[in-house]
Amino acid sequence: MIRIASSALAAELSPAGAELHGLRDAAGQDFLWDGGPAWPRHAPVLFPIVGRLAGDALTHAGQRYPMRQHGFARDRDFTLVEQMADRCAFRLADDAASQAIYPFAFALEIRYALEGARLVVEYRLGNPGTAPLPASIGAHPAFRWPLPGAAGRPHELVFDRAEPAPIRRLVDGLMRPGPVPSPIEGRRLPLAEALFAEDAMILDQVESRSLDYRAEGGPALRFAFHGFPHLGLWSKPGAGFLCIEPWQGFASPAGWDGEFASKPGLVSLPPGGEFRAGWTVEVLPGEG
Repeated sequence: MIRIASSALAAELSPAGAELHGLRDAAGQDFLWDGGPAWPRHAPVLFPIVGRLAGDALTHAGQRYPMRQHGFARDRDFTLVEQMADRCAFRLADDAASQAIYPFAFALEIRYALEGARLVVEYRLGNPGTAPLPASIGAHPAFRWPLPGAAGRPHELVFDRAEPAPIRRLVDGLMRPGPVPSPIEGRRLPLAEALFAEDAMILDQVESRSLDYRAEGGPALRFAFHGFPHLGLWSKPGAGFLCIEPWQGFASPAGWDGEFASKPGLVSLPPGGEFRAGWTVEVLPGEG
């Protein structure tokens, strides 16, 4: 486990999946889900897909390749390429194992840094090959719900902009046809387990670039993202976490099973091209 720290936070990270495993404040309170029985992960990296493909398979040039939900990066060992007291970076590149299921050249770097009470996470996806690189990429951090010290208190999300657009839902892990009305009330979403009875909420037309996740009377986290055009929210009824997930891409639409390069939501990087995006989470002063 790799440990980095600032004056206000400490983070634990694993080269397995380049995954964040813990985020503790100076009092030792961990804001990240502990990977308990309800869901064994903490904050997986989603690549080269977000969500599911029809039949859990990718089609390229008429050939089918097995591809499980959210891709393979979360289950691969990354190489630690930088480590300092308050930051580190991990790298994953294509190899024979990845080419057998994803026949594209890629170089993926995930960078973590602590700046006071804020964790900064950067994603850099490059195409070192000679053909276009089609891909989706996303983050999947799970924060404790209730937040530390806030058991029994109402929790909510407050977006930095009004979110009037309808949302999308899933059926059997695929994007259900047609949008549905959003439960967001202007900028506010009171949190309740019933929101996730039908799996994730998908904001494919999200206006905001930051939101506060907070309990009545504190504590609170400020989550922000850039470069990602979509946002997922997910929990399991009865589980103790809330996932706030910025994405480039989403699950395949139900009934769609075409060539991967034409899948809705992908980016296509030309040879030598690069995609950059990131997210931050901050323990708000005086409340964490």
